[in-house]
Amino acid sequence: MTEQVDQRLDITALLCPMTFVRTRLLLDRMQPGEVAEIILREGEPLKNVPEAVRNLGHTVLGVEETDRKGVFRMTVRSAGPI
Repeated sequence: MTEQVDQRLDITALLCPMTFVRTRLLLDRMQPGEVAEIILREGEPLKNVPEAVRNLGHTVLGVEETDRKGVFRMTVRSAGPI
C-alpha cells in the first residue's frame, strides 16, 4: 500500500450492523481526501462494508488479505462528512 494512512479502525470483533456503524462514524469525522485503513473479517463484513462505503460516496482504494486468515485490510479515501 502506497497511500499514507490518516486513520485506522479494527472492526474484526464486531458483528453487522455495528461493523458499518463504526465505519460510518470514522468516515464522518474524516476530512475530504484523508485515507482510512479498516481491518475487517471475511463474510458479511467483507461483503457489506465496502459496498456501503461506496454508496456513501467514498472511494475504496483496495481490499487485501492480511497475514491473519480470514482478516482483510480495506483502504478508503474519504469524500468528507456526508
